[in-house]
Amino acid sequence: MAGGYVIGDEDVLQISVWGNQELSVTVPVRPDGKISVPLLGDVQATGVTPQELKTKLEQGLSKFVKAPVVSIMVTAINSFKVYVFGEGVSRTPSAGTAAGGASTTAGVITLRKNTTLIQLLAQLGSLKNADLKNAYLLRGGQKLPVDFVQLVARGDISQDIELASNDVIYIPDNYDQRIRVTGAVRTPVIVPFSEGMTALDAVLSAGGFTEFASQNSVVVVRKDGDTVKNIEVKLKDVMNGNINKNLFLQPGDIVMVHSNIF
Repeated sequence: MAGGYVIGDEDVLQISVWGNQELSVTVPVRPDGKISVPLLGDVQATGVTPQELKTKLEQGLSKFVKAPVVSIMVTAINSFKVYVFGEGVSRTPSAGTAAGGASTTAGVITLRKNTTLIQLLAQLGSLKNADLKNAYLLRGGQKLPVDFVQLVARGDISQDIELASNDVIYIPDNYDQRIRVTGAVRTPVIVPFSEGMTALDAVLSAGGFTEFASQNSVVVVRKDGDTVKNIEVKLKDVMNGNINKNLFLQPGDIVMVHSNIF
């Protein structure tokens, strides 16, 4: 909201005219962007700052009141809305909790104060299922150069920006980038990928090996473009101290632990 708050539809304004109580009113900004003011009738309010509206009202009232002094207070901000969509957000904020008292309905978030992108994201719940690499922010139909990975995963605050009314934030799901752990593990799981995750980490996240597991017969299935690679990992050797045989995973890998039953 650089340059001062801009009044929008559904905001509520308290207009006071010094020495003229009968001209002082509290009015909502209608969907057509106008307010109703005694003596002046309908006045355009949406799209101007309180100071600009003050000047406009003083000029209009000067035809009826000598040297009118008008003050304007925005008592309810209902027009500062941003839109969040995509399946990478685990939940939407509860009414009255987001971004310092924001209310939400179906991905529409009404902000009550100046809010940065990271402040909003912090209110959206866990982002562990978010595809930050493909997330983006639209303003006026244009993508802004914000790197969500740098901002959220690496804490690069240079990527943080102040949100503006009608910003659109898209956060897709990272399902295709998650790690699947199958085979002779105690609890086959699908877990979020994280930087530095290894094949052993993935197996441990699945509860470890079963008693039937062939611990040196673990295969990581990795898609590389149009081809699929099967990479053998000897995790028993890793657990015996040969950590060089561990394998760093990549998004979308499938970790398969074979059984020694046969």
